[in-house]
Amino acid sequence: MPLALYPLALAVFAMGTSEFTLAGLVPDIASDLGVTVGAAGLLTSAFAIGMVVGAPLMAALARDRSGRAALLGFVLLCAAAHSVGAVATGLPVLFVSRVVAALANAGFLSVALTTAAALVPPDRKGRALAVLLSGTTVATIVGVPAGSVLGTLLGWRAAFWAVAVLCLPAAAGILRSIPGRRPEPGTARALGAELAQLRRPRLLLVMLLGALVNAATFASFTFLAPVVTGTAGLG
Repeated sequence: MPLALYPLALAVFAMGTSEFTLAGLVPDIASDLGVTVGAAGLLTSAFAIGMVVGAPLMAALARDRSGRAALLGFVLLCAAAHSVGAVATGLPVLFVSRVVAALANAGFLSVALTTAAALVPPDRKGRALAVLLSGTTVATIVGVPAGSVLGTLLGWRAAFWAVAVLCLPAAAGILRSIPGRRPEPGTARALGAELAQLRRPRLLLVMLLGALVNAATFASFTFLAPVVTGTAGLG
């Protein structure tokens, strides 16, 4: 596999950690900012809003830019959003920072998937995408517990700083290893043709199922810590 895939996977790991790590931080955030646990749980909704809006919007905006420029911009935007979130003193600023972080995450994934596939021959695209998306798997298994431990030991802001710091080596790797060329004219499908695919009933069904699964997952994850420490009575 090309070495260029690994900075992309690192960025996906950082963003995946950010996406899921709130599962262990909501009570601490609520206590620190002086809001209810339910209000702090809205930070998951903020991320969801950013992903829903950002995935199609950022993919459309990045269509005519070089992969390196778009990927680098999204990673640095993610780092900046987490830096702002780490110093936020109120829920509104933190809410906005989560929306921006999700926009960066959505945009990065939309470009990284096509970039990873373009870096390898057609018969190795599956492996390339597996390497890229392994960042999310590792984030769920390693990054989220590590973020929760870090938040417990040093405060929830430390977890946000950790994500911001992780974005920096990913940005350096992207700058060094991803080609800077723009897409060739005529190689991308017209935006209207791609949007027209959303009218296909089978595609709509798949998207609806994906939305339901993610809604159930994140609704459970968001309040996992209060359930474990409060209802279950564990430390």
